[in-house]
Amino acid sequence: MKDSALTIFYDGRCPLCAAEMKQLRQHDGAGKLCLEDINQPDFEQRFPNIDPVEADRMLHGQWADGTLIYGLDVTAQAWALVGRHQWLKLLRLPLVRWFADLGYLFFARYRRQISRLLTGSSRCDAQACHKIPASVSAETSQIKEIR
Repeated sequence: MKDSALTIFYDGRCPLCAAEMKQLRQHDGAGKLCLEDINQPDFEQRFPNIDPVEADRMLHGQWADGTLIYGLDVTAQAWALVGRHQWLKLLRLPLVRWFADLGYLFFARYRRQISRLLTGSSRCDAQACHKIPASVSAETSQIKEIR
């Protein structure tokens, strides 16, 4: 987390959430993101300032300086950091923001039902949907271990 610009606290048991984190990881060659699954057994010990219940209700992010951001702000900032989906900036414009945030809150509340409709599964098993390394350096060390 120390070397990353933004840490994202996500629900690794949500198929859609995990798929987005996997895409972010694939585009994060510079290691600007740290992805932390709120379902990990040691999550509360490692991040005592993040309530996993609240982070399950709404996506949480934390800048390297400790500032917390939430919801679509996390999504828009994460994709901006990896240089993709620049159109998301439009969702942060003052007139659009209110409606976009309402849409996000609807999605966040019903993401399991939406996941079931789109993927056939509302939740992954006890393990994360995708084994997503927290950071690029963690991914590199996992690859070295496999070799």
